[in-house]
Amino acid sequence: MTDPDRLPAFLDTLDAELRARGEWGRVADYIPELAGVDPAQFAISVVRADGSVTGAGQCDTRFSIQSISKIFALACVLNRIGDSLWSRVGREPSGDRFDSILLLEQEQGRPRNPFINAGALVTTDELLAGRPPREALSEIIGFVRAAAEEDDIHIDKAVAASEAATGYRNAALVNYLKSFDNLRNAPERVLGTYVHQCAIEMTTRQLALAGRCIAGLPGAPMLMTEAKRRRIAALMMTCGHYDGSGDFAFRTGLPGKSGVGGGILIAVPGRASVAIWSPGLNAWGNSQAGTEAAERLARFTGWSVFG
Repeated sequence: MTDPDRLPAFLDTLDAELRARGEWGRVADYIPELAGVDPAQFAISVVRADGSVTGAGQCDTRFSIQSISKIFALACVLNRIGDSLWSRVGREPSGDRFDSILLLEQEQGRPRNPFINAGALVTTDELLAGRPPREALSEIIGFVRAAAEEDDIHIDKAVAASEAATGYRNAALVNYLKSFDNLRNAPERVLGTYVHQCAIEMTTRQLALAGRCIAGLPGAPMLMTEAKRRRIAALMMTCGHYDGSGDFAFRTGLPGKSGVGGGILIAVPGRASVAIWSPGLNAWGNSQAGTEAAERLARFTGWSVFG
């Protein structure tokens, strides 16, 4: 970016133009608590290497981070057991929907990657490690709070209950994993922990601050080794947007992780951490306005892992 001082004005213009266009997509209506969210909302927060925080839109509105939580759960598990996780979960893009059971059957119960739902359930199972779900959730929440350096981050219990009551596909996945002996805890314990993990709510400002440790920004809390940080960022690049991961990588050139709550966390290695939220989704289940905003930000700043 040739002139960092232009970023605030760019973000304000981006916010105004997206609202004027009004092309929001559809909210995740299969989760009752998310079905009633107004799709016509937008927020973006950028934390740069110098520690400055810039934002536009509804940066202080809390939203359910959903699958973005998989980044933090993965970090906790890699810190705990290291590379032994990869005997249970792969590291390849899936090419299928995030909740598909097809590949799980074809590949004998070993999920393609830790960011599709089946892979995240195995990661959550490893995080439980035979202990009470409350302890596992405390570890994830503790990690997120430490990464953001803020304590006012919590689980939305209404969203968790809503997902637990209607998450039939996830229930099928967790039981299918158990049938292939790739689940060590009881399916209901894993699923209960997983839906509460996904129901963590944050603002884009908080999420961007938490993403500093993934982006490797100066002054970010040291919560994992450099090698683990790079591997998580690599998985975000290749698998972070499910079967739309290639499209997102092509449009932005940056590692990103989406959630069906409409959030996107982007790591610009050594330069910035970006959080975007707009709850309306595209056909891949990723934020429609958020994806466009990410592409336009990358174009404006020149940020890309490809130079």
